[in-house]
Amino acid sequence: MAQRYEQIEEARDFIRKKTDRRPEVGLILGSGLGDLAHDIEEADVIPYSEIPHFPVSTVEGHAGQLVIGRLSGKTVAAMQGRFHFYEGYTQQEVVFPVYVMRALGIEVLIATNACGGMNSAFQAGDLMLIEDHINFTGSNPLIGPNDSRLGPRFPDMSQAYDRGLIDLAHRVADEQGIRLQQGVYAAISGPAYMTPSELIMLRNLGGDTVGMSTVPEVMAARHAGLRVLGISCITDMAIGEELEPLTHEQVVEVANQTKPRFIRLVKGILAEVKV
Repeated sequence: MAQRYEQIEEARDFIRKKTDRRPEVGLILGSGLGDLAHDIEEADVIPYSEIPHFPVSTVEGHAGQLVIGRLSGKTVAAMQGRFHFYEGYTQQEVVFPVYVMRALGIEVLIATNACGGMNSAFQAGDLMLIEDHINFTGSNPLIGPNDSRLGPRFPDMSQAYDRGLIDLAHRVADEQGIRLQQGVYAAISGPAYMTPSELIMLRNLGGDTVGMSTVPEVMAARHAGLRVLGISCITDMAIGEELEPLTHEQVVEVANQTKPRFIRLVKGILAEVKV
């Protein structure tokens, strides 16, 4: 674990040589949602491939760079593309950037994703605030020796998603006339989409949406003491009894259509969040 702490410091020190900015808020931008990073002003852009010990994004719709600058009056570090368990990375590798952003100084993490909607009250194109999650990935990024410099051995997950940030997001959405859903995100390992029977099972167990990311990063963020807001873009309806074939291209296409509302919402939240 000592080696991992040193790797986090090496990555942090490298990034600090590339920018004078000290980020307050971290953003993880999911499939099709990375264009928000284009609105960051006075941006310093650092490809993941240059940052020591960083993985590299391999999925379409993930640009693979860290963008640090000003957005809605806050200094942000935006991950324009994330890493996934299904790419072959360990969950410890997947969450490495979360600890690096914490070392850079962030206090709040806004984690976003594209996902399937299992709740029949939802529809494709909706935005959902994550109120809780269920980890069906089969692993956990905190397995192994714990370094108390990063966080406690047994981090509390009773409020993984900050209630104050959820309330703020609802207020901003109401002001902007954006309809927000709220529910439970079920994380699977992927990369295969779920079978109809698996989706019915996940829904019966309490999931409102299903996706292949976010939960490992949120667990690491809570381990590191960060306040977390989770926002899902529902790109397709994953109703087991009515399931139709799905491609990643369709997911990215719907996420692209939702982008204007998503960008307005996140900018509005950033403008009012206290750090």
